[in-house]
Amino acid sequence: MSIFNNKRLTNSTFKLDIERMRQGWYSDKYFVNIAQTLQVLAEQQYRFAGQSPILNELGIDPACLPIGDIEVEMQFFTRRKPRALIAGVDKALSILRHCTGYITKEDEFVETWPHLRVEAVEDGVMVHYNGNPRQVRPVLRVKGRYRDFAVLETPILGALARGSRTATNVYNTLEAARGKPVLFFPARFDAHEAQAADGYAYDIAVRRFNQDYHQQVGSFVSTDAQGDWWGGLGGGTVAHAAIASFLGDTVEAMLAFAAVRPVNQPRVALVDFNNNSAGTSLAVLKAMFDRYQAFCDVGREDDALKYKLFGVRLDTSSSVRDVCVPPLGDKKLDNGVNPRLCWTVRQAIDNAWESWDLAPDWHGRAAEYCRSVQLVVSGGFSPTKINWFEELGVPVDIYGVGSSLMSNDDILGTNTDFTADVVKVKVNGDWVNLAKTGRHATDNPDLEPVDLEEL
Repeated sequence: MSIFNNKRLTNSTFKLDIERMRQGWYSDKYFVNIAQTLQVLAEQQYRFAGQSPILNELGIDPACLPIGDIEVEMQFFTRRKPRALIAGVDKALSILRHCTGYITKEDEFVETWPHLRVEAVEDGVMVHYNGNPRQVRPVLRVKGRYRDFAVLETPILGALARGSRTATNVYNTLEAARGKPVLFFPARFDAHEAQAADGYAYDIAVRRFNQDYHQQVGSFVSTDAQGDWWGGLGGGTVAHAAIASFLGDTVEAMLAFAAVRPVNQPRVALVDFNNNSAGTSLAVLKAMFDRYQAFCDVGREDDALKYKLFGVRLDTSSSVRDVCVPPLGDKKLDNGVNPRLCWTVRQAIDNAWESWDLAPDWHGRAAEYCRSVQLVVSGGFSPTKINWFEELGVPVDIYGVGSSLMSNDDILGTNTDFTADVVKVKVNGDWVNLAKTGRHATDNPDLEPVDLEEL
């Protein structure tokens, strides 16, 4: 369930590996060990015979407590400062719904999820953290017999951490871009199995940004898998490999692409293949416009739209200086996709029509054709670099961002790891505070009861 549609995703979306998850295949081994230990103790009717300093201080006698069937309250939370945009909750709940229980001696799995009491936030909630570990905001709270869900802690934390990290990184990037679209390009930086979850987290971030800033930024993913959970489709145009397939002729590659691909696919030329972004942009622009004009002149408007150049994409490597950028001796200013390169290309495109041999009635239309071409940049962009571009007023229309959206780093402030603590135990019918030193049972007003049966 996200805050945008109040409908939770189910396992028909996630397609969990239920059998192996129940067996602890995806769990840290110490969780498997404790679950199996508690199960054996329950079978042996073991009763607590040790000392509990915490309970003794409270005047509670835990003697003869059936530890094998101990019931606990566990809270799941992150400590990313100053905030984290939460995603992955529905997958965590699906794990609880389908994998809570135990395996009998006859190797049969007994489901016990109906005995859990679960509260959770919705995907899309923003959780704030001020640095005090005793004031965390849990996003998931589970009460029940610990041995029934002990092995699920690892995959639950993983679902929350991965989804929330991606969503938060995307949200911060959208803020840096100040409402300009951010293309989601991290598919090549991780295993393909992660694409659906990552694309969902990206869409959650876009929706939350639009809600918070009253914007209408679209969600643009590069693979169909990234749109699987929310109904999106991958988009893209011409890659460097495609230009190589046309023997390095970007113009020919774009004309061929425009001729055969559906008109609803934006025509975006990748213009850095020969390290002359301005020159290549002008060559593609002229070739596309010539065909656009020719079809318009004979009334074939539908065919003309195939040659409407939507944008040019600059993707110059950070180790290379584009030939249209005069050197200044500072790689930050010279190499890669930099502000000077963007201004140079933008000015060249805007003024290109002035040198074309056009009939007077085409002057205005040609000027509009050129000025409507959007500038897309990619290659090494992060919130820091995007902030720099925006502060300088660089004429970028769309940012393509990849690896920084997956970053999990303390130094960069993108660490969004989750953890879980048992904070209460049930003793003689009463819930008693019992957390490790430095932790405490906390609350989150966004938590709400969850009916696992619906999942």
